[in-house]
Amino acid sequence: MKLDKNVVRQWATLLSILAAFFTNVLANISPINGLTIGEISNEIFKDVLITPKSYAFAIWGLIYLGLISLGVYQAFPKNRNNDYLQKIGYYLVISSLAQIVWVFLFLSRLFVLSTVAMVAIFIPLVLVYLELNISLKYRAKQHKWLVNFPISVYFAWITVATILNVASALYWIEWNGFGLSDVVWTTIMIIVAAIVGIFIRVTRQDKVYCGVFIWALVAIMMRHLDTLPIAVTSGICAFILGAMMFLNFREKIEYK
Repeated sequence: MKLDKNVVRQWATLLSILAAFFTNVLANISPINGLTIGEISNEIFKDVLITPKSYAFAIWGLIYLGLISLGVYQAFPKNRNNDYLQKIGYYLVISSLAQIVWVFLFLSRLFVLSTVAMVAIFIPLVLVYLELNISLKYRAKQHKWLVNFPISVYFAWITVATILNVASALYWIEWNGFGLSDVVWTTIMIIVAAIVGIFIRVTRQDKVYCGVFIWALVAIMMRHLDTLPIAVTSGICAFILGAMMFLNFREKIEYK
């Protein structure tokens, strides 16, 4: 019996999301080399200034709640031939498998290689975000909350995580930063992150993506209240993005 390619895609998407979720759970329960991802961040990379305050990483709960909901929703038989959901393709499968690889590399302290894995998570998310045309087209409400919302949150946080991963890898190899101080480089990276958030907000009308960046910037500010340049820069950038949440840059998008 020949398998329906859409059924294969549906189950591959759901199972890969679940596999990534349980890999992350196990990484915190029984980590390789004795340290969890959070403990590595707090101990080995405590001097990487772009790292936000620990509470910021609680967003992973929301991310996986959304992704699992998406995985279950797209796996319903009634959605098998849905044109919009078919556009997801195998992008989430690739990003989920790359997420699993990243966990093992990071826990094994192969931080430079983990950056490559992070890029492998990031690229499929860019592609599925564009393929679904998130926030630029009219969508059914269930697609808004069960497809667009989870992908926007995940994509936004992986954008932040990619910046953080690159900074951590550079710290690990003891890059000298062309003679610039860590505070200066952190300030530059915060501004770059804010520009990315502004770009997505203006060009895609994506408040969810923008909101995740605000969450990250505020957490960076809260961690560095005693380091004025970082606290002020991240605070101002968060305020600008917050103000932009109330502005419309294109025709208002409505959901049916």
